Amino acid sequence: MRIIGIDPGLARVGYGIIDEIEGKKIMLDCGIIETKSKQKEENRLVEISNDLSSIINKWHPSSAAVEKFFFYRSSTTISVVQARGVIMMTLGKHNLPIQEFPPMQIKLAVTGYGHSDKDEVLSSVMNELNITSPPKPDDAADALAIALTGIYLK
Repeated sequence: MRIIGIDPGLARVGYGIIDEIEGKKIMLDCGIIETKSKQKEENRLVEISNDLSSIINKWHPSSAAVEKFFFYRSSTTISVVQARGVIMMTLGKHNLPIQEFPPMQIKLAVTGYGHSDKDEVLSSVMNELNITSPPKPDDAADALAIALTGIYLK
């Protein structure tokens, strides 16, 4: 099983690619798709779709796990929801089965506690994937946690 985990955003979309082979989980890649705030929003959304397609074409995941958005009272809420929609559309164009998880479920799956802090999640991700240095930036580490949740809850 090869899964792509995605932490949606407009400025930065975190992604993480994990293989599971005979119960062993191996991180293949992680990083971010970054868009510039000076670009028009529609151009940023196109960039997210194009870059995500390139990552999918490179790694050929068999499924995807995406953080489920929940409402924040923020001026960026609509933009993030639009970016998430573009992400879902792009995954759909590649015919990837998609699992969606809210943040509390991700924390519960990865650490065993739904109210874990970022450091606890990061520590669990590093331990499970047997990596010695923290994935940077945080969005990439979060995407790996989302991918692991997809593996655990398949």
